[in-house]
Amino acid sequence: MTKLLYMDNSYLKEFEAEIVEVSNEEIVLDQTAFYPRGGGLPEDTGVILKGEEKYIVDQVRKEGDKVFHHVANLGLSTGDKVRGIIDWEKRYTIMRMHTGIHALASVFNKKTGALITGNQVGVDKSRLDVNIEKFDRKLIEEVFSETNQELAKGRNVKIYYLPREEAFKIPGIVKLAEAMPPDVEKLRIVEIEGLDIQADGGPHVSNTKEVGELVLNKVENKGKNNRRVYFTLKPEKLIQ
Repeated sequence: MTKLLYMDNSYLKEFEAEIVEVSNEEIVLDQTAFYPRGGGLPEDTGVILKGEEKYIVDQVRKEGDKVFHHVANLGLSTGDKVRGIIDWEKRYTIMRMHTGIHALASVFNKKTGALITGNQVGVDKSRLDVNIEKFDRKLIEEVFSETNQELAKGRNVKIYYLPREEAFKIPGIVKLAEAMPPDVEKLRIVEIEGLDIQADGGPHVSNTKEVGELVLNKVENKGKNNRRVYFTLKPEKLIQ
């Protein structure tokens, strides 16, 4: 089992670990800060260091309770003590995008009752799919404007855990139209104070001011009652 360090500290850039499994060009660590691809988010990339030796981590995936790190030119063995360093510029951009998309989904939901039918967080741009009945560009622009106003208020973002039954008593805890959180006893909750609360397993910033502004780029029709919005961040880069 890999301990998921990113679940409790999204700002962890480096960490120590031990290799517990080696398979082809993948290694499993006893703990990791690398976020594996999933939940609409890309995986972290970075490096694994063993002494002076450096190994590039270009893919990370989770299977069961293990996180597999793809390492080219594998020269590592079970039991090796290593240090992991994530690509922080990429991770922090993803964190900003991710918190921003939560805020955007919440404003869409409160303003229109729309649920989320899909999402994809990226470094250069992200997208959100919502089940709005009519294609209304003006309405969507209003949602973006209101979301940016909320982000500018500097709302704190809290991460904590609740028993599954208790979490499901909270109105709006699930905003996905056709998906439910994993079947676990305790759910990880991400709360943007005064704005949004969702069950979620990805990295986030700790305050909405870190997100900056969401810039609407494009709106598409994606079938009946389904609208897709693409957005970027302003400023484009912001290093914490």
